Amino acid sequence: MEEVVLRLEELLFPSIADVAVLPVAVNNEAVRVEARSTAAGAICPGCAIWSQRIHSSYLRFPTDVPSGGRQVALCLRVRRFLCPVISCGRRTFAEQLPGLTRRYGRRTERLRSTLAAVGLALAGRAGARMARVFGVSVSRSTVLRLVEALPDPEVPAPRVVGVDEYATRKGRHYGTVLVDVESRRPASRLASRNGPGWRWSAAIVHRSSPKVPRPGHHRRCRSRTGGIFGTT
Repeated sequence: MEEVVLRLEELLFPSIADVAVLPVAVNNEAVRVEARSTAAGAICPGCAIWSQRIHSSYLRFPTDVPSGGRQVALCLRVRRFLCPVISCGRRTFAEQLPGLTRRYGRRTERLRSTLAAVGLALAGRAGARMARVFGVSVSRSTVLRLVEALPDPEVPAPRVVGVDEYATRKGRHYGTVLVDVESRRPASRLASRNGPGWRWSAAIVHRSSPKVPRPGHHRRCRSRTGGIFGTT
């Protein structure tokens, strides 16, 4: 029996430590997994002090990634600890399982990352439809919100910058946009299209990373219109 439980822990939580799997209930529609943390204590998020004094416990039911066409619901026994520091603003705090749960989260971390990946590939409406295909009911707003919560990727400083204009109101209000010519992504923008402002913006883009080559190696392309000109 212990060998079966260990295999379940390796199967359900392969990269999460200090988690013990209790009974697993399976029916035709869903899988219910009961689990709890085996850590001796937890760190207070307010003062970062380790505590082992248990105040109480409660159940959490985060939704997990579907398995075999069935929805997976976790039943986690979560402990609430007493903070040992009297001056700390948190008298009690709930433990979190790194890599599995987060504060106020209704989904596991792996389900959040899965939905965020679907949102990056398909955006809101199509991402929500694809999520329903593999058994997760979610709205397009939730998919977009998970995508917006992702950290910004590290973008290398551009070597070749194109200078062009864009319209906030066609025929009246125009601005300047700097584009990384090699990746075809916007690098910076200004509210005006005339004057030396775009040169200042190019200097800011150039100094944003220590890996940028010297100013003599920083190239700029000509604009497609006659309003602004860059140098090559």
